[in-house]
Amino acid sequence: MGGFLIKLFVKDWENTSDPKVRERYGKFAGVVGIISNLFLCILKILIGLFSKSIAIVADGINNLADASSSIITLVGFKLASQPEDEDHPYGHARIEYLTGLFVSVFIIVIGVQLMKTSVDKILHPEPVQFSYITAAVLVIAILVKLWQSLFNRSIGKKINSVTLAATAADSRNDVISTGAVLLSLIIGRFTGLQTDGVMGCLVALFIIWSGIQLVRETSSPLLGEAPDKELVASIMKTVLSEPGVLGIHDLMVHNYGPGKIFASMHIEVDADGDLMKSHDMIDNIERHVKESLNIEFVAHMDPIRTHDPLIRKMKGVISQAFTPMEGVDSIHDFRIVPGPTHTNIIFDVVLSPDCRLSESEIKEAADKAVKAVNVNYYVVITFDKAYTSLGSKASYPL
Repeated sequence: MGGFLIKLFVKDWENTSDPKVRERYGKFAGVVGIISNLFLCILKILIGLFSKSIAIVADGINNLADASSSIITLVGFKLASQPEDEDHPYGHARIEYLTGLFVSVFIIVIGVQLMKTSVDKILHPEPVQFSYITAAVLVIAILVKLWQSLFNRSIGKKINSVTLAATAADSRNDVISTGAVLLSLIIGRFTGLQTDGVMGCLVALFIIWSGIQLVRETSSPLLGEAPDKELVASIMKTVLSEPGVLGIHDLMVHNYGPGKIFASMHIEVDADGDLMKSHDMIDNIERHVKESLNIEFVAHMDPIRTHDPLIRKMKGVISQAFTPMEGVDSIHDFRIVPGPTHTNIIFDVVLSPDCRLSESEIKEAADKAVKAVNVNYYVVITFDKAYTSLGSKASYPL
């Protein structure tokens, strides 16, 4: 049914990489959430008052809150689709992450409120009237919420939306909470035990825990998380497919929201080759990455000498010295500058984020290795952090 509705109401629904189509998906999901949650809210509150069940009333109020979060989702997608301006040259797409974070916090608040209500119900229990109509309504509510969860999760995956992923999790929580209410009614009907409050507490704990997990997931892009490994692999594949690329390093990916990704990379070329041809190759790579991956891509050209036997020898010496050192990923920009009294061996060292070695320890190991070849050799090292994992595709992996 969800697929049918999408085809009916979302124009150009297959083109999910288009920001305008993403906006249509988000708005449509928001409208569906508002309508279905308001329906459940009214239905549950009426049934809850009839059966004197605080849990059912609380569940209905929770659906009202869900309708409010759907409104926020709707507004969030609209704001996130705004074009770039002077104050925000990278666009407003990160508003979608803020919307997802708000929904996640909202889930925690709902869980806390449900916990308070449930504790009060335990301290001041009241008989809950069971009826088959009430049970039937709750079953319908569970089915609607289950459909909502699957619907939002499906759209969230289609357009890679953390907001809709959070909304899907919220609907899943509602399935569990409403199921717990139904279970407490059945237990009360056949055993006489009043488990309304206890069930509410258990559900509240689950909702709070779920909300905390969602806060972590939705805040991660705002803090600056590592780029998607598949995206990194796609960039590398596109770059390395170009003849003339000898090595790559210093790939950095900046995510300013869905459809707003900027990346830069250093690409090594033969220093003895034609400069204009190498520059043209770099231009082609930048264009191919942008067209195929929808990424604003900038490449820096690094000329390297490939035929100098001394450079090849000293690269091997340095690589061998660093091989047993955990956290030292690779070296690049390797060059040798001779002088009248000494020779500088200059290169960059890429360190993994979890490297526990100090820069002085690494430099000492390199110094020791080169002086074993010639006492007049000195190392000059620039230390870089690995913002992405290039693995064996790095310039000189260790």
